[in-house]
Amino acid sequence: MNRRDFLKAVSCGTAVAALPRQTLSARSNEQRPNILWILSEDISPDLSCYGTPLVETPNLDELARQGIRYTNAFTTGPVCSPSRSAMITGMYQTSIGAHHHRSHREDGYTLPEPVRLITDYFRQAGYFTANVTTAAPGVQGSGKTDFNFTLNDKPFDGTDWNQRKLGQPFFAQLSIGVTHRGGHWQNLSEKVKNPVDPAKVKLPPYYPDHPVARQDWATYLNSIQLMDEYVGKILKRLADKGLAENTVVIFIGDNGQCHVRGKQWLYDGGIHIPLIIRWPGKVTPGEVCGHMTSAIDISATVLKIAGIEPPKYMQGKVFLEPGSDGTWKMVEARDCIIAARDRCDETIDRIRCVRTERYKYIRNFMPERPYTQKNRYKEQSYPMLALMKELYAQGKLTPVQALFMASRKPAEELYDLQSDPYEINNLAASPEQKATLKAMRAILEKWIEETGDMGQFPEKLSAITERDRKRILEEDKSWPYGNSDLR
Repeated sequence: MNRRDFLKAVSCGTAVAALPRQTLSARSNEQRPNILWILSEDISPDLSCYGTPLVETPNLDELARQGIRYTNAFTTGPVCSPSRSAMITGMYQTSIGAHHHRSHREDGYTLPEPVRLITDYFRQAGYFTANVTTAAPGVQGSGKTDFNFTLNDKPFDGTDWNQRKLGQPFFAQLSIGVTHRGGHWQNLSEKVKNPVDPAKVKLPPYYPDHPVARQDWATYLNSIQLMDEYVGKILKRLADKGLAENTVVIFIGDNGQCHVRGKQWLYDGGIHIPLIIRWPGKVTPGEVCGHMTSAIDISATVLKIAGIEPPKYMQGKVFLEPGSDGTWKMVEARDCIIAARDRCDETIDRIRCVRTERYKYIRNFMPERPYTQKNRYKEQSYPMLALMKELYAQGKLTPVQALFMASRKPAEELYDLQSDPYEINNLAASPEQKATLKAMRAILEKWIEETGDMGQFPEKLSAITERDRKRILEEDKSWPYGNSDLR
């Protein structure tokens, strides 16, 4: 299915103007819950309640005890702008042309009809929508949106839920940026109560056991501890204002951990995220759910919670449904999740994955391009990457650690996550896994066709920012899309 056919197919779905108003009017504002969606940037489920040693996350642990903790939640992309573009629309970024990282910033590209932001549906349903910056005393929300499309109208009504009308329910997004790698990570151990000891951290086997690697991993865990303090203050503000009992709190990451083989990659380190939902009196406290869940399913589910029927075109699936007793029950929405990685900054690539509870299939559409292509962001920000390049040149990496330094990628990768949770033993060539490989490959091919995966087609040069065009011209002279001229 090409883009035109896909858009024609979804255009028969429910558009904004066709919202079922009778459903909305059946519930008063006082009965309809507020929704607070907290996004912590660049984190995997490296929280105490998920079993990560050393890290202390008492506030999120308590949130999990009061609600549902999901163990198999994944984003549709391993980097912020495609992932956020997908979450806010309930659509795969590859279906709406938002799949390249930080694209469409200068060309006026808009969402294809009939796709809308979920905030449009909330607004029409009478909700106040906020992208919170004044999160709590001592806590600032980043106000990040980072969408790969242009909007004709503002995506949110305000910057704090206290700007709403009296009695009006709110939908609020709140982004926490402290877990995003940056200058604020300097001396982070001095900003947390019980800093993680680098000597005690457990490194994945694909990282060298080196003081630089240990310190970098400990700093990441410290950023999570500081983020947890922020979450505690945000939840306290809700409670102090008498809002906690009628507010659904959703905590997630926007993509995986900001480390080598994590962010920007389709291994679990790049797409596996925490997901915790608290809704007092409506969900079973302390429940743990292993259902396969995609981040775009959260968008469909929060609409359902608010009494808004998700539009038929939306690719996200509802995973919480109301029961006859007034509580909400978990439902299994998916057998697998699918995620996509495309151009990230000046680094051109196209990768797709299928992930079930047991297996991960990765298809590298540009296997000739190495994992360590030129990327200024990573080279300037990832001390572990510089370390691994240096140790590789010296022949000091183990065979497992050296895999990421290879001059090219395999065309296909297949991992048995039950026996190989770190995804280091590629079974794509194993005769015993031939049937599994074939089945996973078929799932991906069907998904590409049915969702109109736009990564199949060359990116328009006008969609690339001037900065990234210049970098591609300087550093990637083998532009892979035929005779297109970057000049």
